[in-house]
Amino acid sequence: MSLRARVLDALGEVIDPELDEPVTTLGFVSSCEVSAAGDVTVHLRLPTPQCAPNFAFLMASDARTAVGRVPGVGAVEVVLDDHFTGAEINAAVARGAGFGDAFPGETRGDLAALRTLFRRKALVGRQARICQALAADHDDATICAMRIDELAPTPEVERCLQLRRELGLPHGGDAPALVAGDGSAIEPDQLRMWLRKARLMTLSLESNGEICRALLAVRYPDQPQEVEVPA
Repeated sequence: MSLRARVLDALGEVIDPELDEPVTTLGFVSSCEVSAAGDVTVHLRLPTPQCAPNFAFLMASDARTAVGRVPGVGAVEVVLDDHFTGAEINAAVARGAGFGDAFPGETRGDLAALRTLFRRKALVGRQARICQALAADHDDATICAMRIDELAPTPEVERCLQLRRELGLPHGGDAPALVAGDGSAIEPDQLRMWLRKARLMTLSLESNGEICRALLAVRYPDQPQEVEVPA
């Protein structure tokens, strides 16, 4: 695999914190250039120039970190294009500074709490999809008694396990297949109410993702994503 392909693989692990989708599949990577010396320049674009600066910063910073970890990569430059705080974000990301350093005196602390909040939302939404699939063949008591080892290793399940690891929730093979916010198993008599609420989270993630794709297509009608994402 070429160095550029490995860089694109790494960018595929950079997640939009609000949508819980990779920036590559969302079309946020407009270009990725790798020099003969291994230096990398990545350009990111977002659906509107007013996208929240905290989300924009997280994606730009995460992209720089992810690409920098690829063996063989030299210098890394990540550029956020056409954003109303792009200059501040680009400057802070280039020097490895935090969000607060990008906007001194305008923010409080780092973005860890925000990242955790959206990871929790993403976990609820993805668990809802898993639960709906299980409900086709299992009753509530069986679903609530299931363990992770009993789930098929689908991308949805793998993403849930990643989120649970990041949130410090049980993720071993003998842990509950579905968990509440505190990591405990969901009780059978609570499952239907939990699922109704969780479906709203799923709908929100899916709807926002489609809106972002539509806005991006309108904003850049003649500029499709330039990178070919590895299968």
